[in-house]
Amino acid sequence: MKKFFETISNIWKIEELRNRIIITLGLLLVYRFGCQIVLPGIDSTQLSQLASSTDSGIFGLLNAFTGGAFSNASIFALGIMPYISASIVVQLMSIAIPYLQKLDKEGESGRKTKNQITRWLTIGICIVQAPAYLYSLGTMFGVPDSAFILGKGLDFMVPAVIILVTGCVFAMWLGEKITDKGIGNGISLLIMIGIIATMPQSFVQEFVSRTANNNGGLMFVLIEVIIWFLVILACVLLVMATRQIPVQYARRTASGGYEKNIMGSRQYIPLKLNASGVMPIIFAQAIMFVPGLIGGAFDDTAAGQWIQVNFADMFGWAYNILFAFLIIVFTFFYTAITVPTNKMADDLKRSGGFIPGIRPGKETGDFLDKIMSLITLPGSIFLALLAVFPAFVVKLMDVQAGWALFYGGTSLLIMVGVAIDTVQQVNSYLLNRHYDGLMKTGKNRKVA
Repeated sequence: MKKFFETISNIWKIEELRNRIIITLGLLLVYRFGCQIVLPGIDSTQLSQLASSTDSGIFGLLNAFTGGAFSNASIFALGIMPYISASIVVQLMSIAIPYLQKLDKEGESGRKTKNQITRWLTIGICIVQAPAYLYSLGTMFGVPDSAFILGKGLDFMVPAVIILVTGCVFAMWLGEKITDKGIGNGISLLIMIGIIATMPQSFVQEFVSRTANNNGGLMFVLIEVIIWFLVILACVLLVMATRQIPVQYARRTASGGYEKNIMGSRQYIPLKLNASGVMPIIFAQAIMFVPGLIGGAFDDTAAGQWIQVNFADMFGWAYNILFAFLIIVFTFFYTAITVPTNKMADDLKRSGGFIPGIRPGKETGDFLDKIMSLITLPGSIFLALLAVFPAFVVKLMDVQAGWALFYGGTSLLIMVGVAIDTVQQVNSYLLNRHYDGLMKTGKNRKVA
């Protein structure tokens, strides 16, 4: 504990790091404050039905990502998710559109142009999602007509859509400012702080359910907490695990050439066990809306009704088997498009490096691609198991749906990944000033 307080003191001594942390906390506070501001024209006292409708299931997950803004009919009700969707679309389009591929090769100027395209696409997605959200308040979530003080005409809809779009753009701006002036990845921090905001309420509801209703008592709550910490440990292992490929660099001679012998310096290429992060879960989650739509289209048949019943419950077995399969498929797909093994091999060759026993160039690229395929399979299975673990705790341990979302899936992986990334950035500041870091070691965990 003494060591921890010394580290906090060291953080406060570094002026740049101190200022960045204060800016980050201030901007996060602004975002949390905005999540509590209800849209003008809506009576906040009549939103109880909306809150109960977003307590669990798909909409419960979406509400967690927005930090409760979705169930509050807040000005930040769309959250930062339209920006995430736009980023995914632009990233996928970069594979097929030559103009976007050209921007990737133009360095900083190309990155700025691509970010601008993402911002405009975000506004376009918001313009579609905002009216859909406003109309669904009454039709899907049961908010009474009396809650709309100005009615549902253009007098309410047009200003409300403008406010929702502006709220999303403002949240996007907050995220970019945190990344630029603060500490950590701003967009990820906004999502994480929204998820954390709903966690205390979910735990209190689970605690009351276990103790007040004589449903296991304090001992069962303790068992749940222990299992939760073990799942967090598993997430940390998944995020940090790497396969290190040894690389031999030729030693430069006095004449400027290279001596290609074993006396050169040896380094490693760290290939992550889960190179795709939480993106496969996000992709799979988006696809999981499709079975319900198909079932609705064939509502008059037995098969259509079976699909609707079994795929409406996100904790059901049919839902999670398909969900896990899609995660494994998308993990291979996303890893293939984001880990450029051929480019890694070319860069290695240009820098005078080689993998012992492997010829530089194409053979190195093929070797790296083979290794990535081998480690992606267990990584994808591990990711799929973590993603569907909330269903196991609901079905086998009768955990409430809101608290079960923190036992795996997107929520927990985002929390763990963002926390590790932020701590590593703070660590780098401390180590640069010759202080001990927050973590005893900053090395990634190796896998065989």
